[in-house]
Amino acid sequence: MRLGGLYRYPLKSGAAQAVSDIAVLPRGLAADRGWMVCDPQGRFITGRSHPRISLVQAQPLADGLQLHAPGMAMLHIPDTSLADVWPVSIWKQSVQALVGNAAADAWLSAWLGTSVRLVRLPETSHRPVDPRYGRTGDEVSLADGFPLLLLGQASVHALNQRLEHPVGALHFRPNLIIEGCEAHAEDSWHRLRIGEVDFEVVKACTRCIFVNVDPQTASPDPAGEPLRTLGTYRRSDKGIIFGQNLIPRSDGRLRIGDPVIRLD
Repeated sequence: MRLGGLYRYPLKSGAAQAVSDIAVLPRGLAADRGWMVCDPQGRFITGRSHPRISLVQAQPLADGLQLHAPGMAMLHIPDTSLADVWPVSIWKQSVQALVGNAAADAWLSAWLGTSVRLVRLPETSHRPVDPRYGRTGDEVSLADGFPLLLLGQASVHALNQRLEHPVGALHFRPNLIIEGCEAHAEDSWHRLRIGEVDFEVVKACTRCIFVNVDPQTASPDPAGEPLRTLGTYRRSDKGIIFGQNLIPRSDGRLRIGDPVIRLD
């Protein structure tokens, strides 16, 4: 088995950014989901309710972030421009984030057609992983719940065999795509070494309607695919599952082509 795809999402629900070599940190891939869009009350906003966010290209810079979207002027957001501390909520969790760039708020509000704010998670804020699945001290960025998401390429192929219109792996927003294993082999994994980094496989990923949004067009599928088909053969007592959530158990770097070794 090998690492065939490596992606980060600097802005939560924003466009995927393919990388070939990246550091793995306790919270996940470097610069993955460090920024997020919130409503005026501080509640997180994602592509579930606002699909157009998936077309926003966010490029991490040494001093901040750069945003771009079709038809929009490119915007540079310095880290230092977000200086106000604001409590924001992700699901049932609350975490202290940084806000304060009026230009970014206006840019994103214009793109999404509703009033929003851009926030950043500083290193000084700590958001714990659900203790049912992690250890004391495990943290996550602004991702839904876990540091990384893994998906087998063969699992996507098996789904596409059932679909009239095939979809790509990026419909499911994975960080890691594994090649050379059977479909859904990842369901039985517990511990992995990918290149020089060890991971614990902690929870199957339950899928939502965001997987129906085409990452190239931000258009939801009118027939509810591929979630509808996934529900016919990937439904569990916890929901429709596809892919696995990981927690890093060592530091290091990942590179495309790294060998993937089961440790369990």
